[in-house]
Amino acid sequence: MKSALIYTFLLYSLVAFAQEQLTLNDCYQWVETNYPLAKQNALLEQQNNLDLEVIKTEKLPQFNLEAYATYLSDVVEIQIPNSPIPAINKDQYRATLSVNQLIYAGGLIDASINEKTAELKTQQKQVEVNIYQLKQQINQLYFSILLLQAQKDLLTAKEDQLESKLKEVNSGIVNGVLLPTSNKVLEAEMLKIKQQFSELNRNKLSLVQTLSALIGKEITIHTVFENPEIAIDFKTEVKRPELELFQLKKAQIETSKMLISKQNAPKLLGFATGGYGNPGLNFLDNTFQTFYTVGLKVNWNVFDWNANSKKRESLTINKDIIDNEEEIFKLNTTIALNKQQVEIDKILELIKADREIITLRKDVLKSAASQLSNGIITTSAYITELTNLYEAENNMNRHHIELLLVKANYNVTKGQ
Repeated sequence: MKSALIYTFLLYSLVAFAQEQLTLNDCYQWVETNYPLAKQNALLEQQNNLDLEVIKTEKLPQFNLEAYATYLSDVVEIQIPNSPIPAINKDQYRATLSVNQLIYAGGLIDASINEKTAELKTQQKQVEVNIYQLKQQINQLYFSILLLQAQKDLLTAKEDQLESKLKEVNSGIVNGVLLPTSNKVLEAEMLKIKQQFSELNRNKLSLVQTLSALIGKEITIHTVFENPEIAIDFKTEVKRPELELFQLKKAQIETSKMLISKQNAPKLLGFATGGYGNPGLNFLDNTFQTFYTVGLKVNWNVFDWNANSKKRESLTINKDIIDNEEEIFKLNTTIALNKQQVEIDKILELIKADREIITLRKDVLKSAASQLSNGIITTSAYITELTNLYEAENNMNRHHIELLLVKANYNVTKGQ
């Protein structure tokens, strides 16, 4: 006997352990790491590093190799009698290697680096925003599954009660207290419950598969979804990632304006060219020679027809557009929060009424059960009262789940 009890306990423990527990926060965390869009952060950073390396190469010496051979149809001839100056060759050859070194660019390279860095932050925050917006979809799936779990628990309790009542009715039939067909209604109701179990399982499987694909985590129909305890604070400020994105977009515009302002700055370069050709720098010497030149040069776009100024003005308008989008976002968020707060108050009132209805339905069912045992009412009348109680409890469960869903969505809307 003792061995049997130990075996039963171990079996129960293994079954309980095998049922994986899942929380709403688990789903939030997994979608942030497993959703395919999350991979873009690493890709964007890798791309940005390559872009920065390209920009930094502008500080390095730039080499240019050129080689050419030409034939001239005519050349300069110096016609001086008895002059030792030879005639210039019509075929000429030259190979040169030039080196240009940027010395000063007015901060253009640093401005380009800052603009690329700001762009990366904006892009990564956009990824975060897109993933964050999946939370309401997760809420809908998670709490729909919770509702199915609650319905299944109620259905199980209803089935147990019917089985118990069926035994009483069968005993009443044997003793001649009840009609021989009294148990048929209960048996039909039992079959109907099995159909409902099957439908609940199919619906849960569909929701579980969708949620599993969304969060990138393998979960099954046997996974137990825990009821979360959700606290809300109506007084805290909105902390949505979209608000940070608006700020980063405006910061990126400022770096873009700074980059544009540097594009017309004077640039100082040093250069050196070495070569070998015929002729060399002395075009009167018709032999192959080596030669070189070194120097400094300045590039400065003095007048650009106000193109630079107009680009910055366009960016300023773009910043105003972002300010407008931020204002609209805040307005829509406030409207959504107010609507959800009203919905929370409404559901709380419904739950209060549900409790009163359930109390009354239990009293009615208790009376009906006694009347059925004494043959005063039929099993159909009893089933009606049992179903009424089941529907009342089901309504309260649904309202509880809806309350949790609205609270979860409220926190997501608020960024908590």
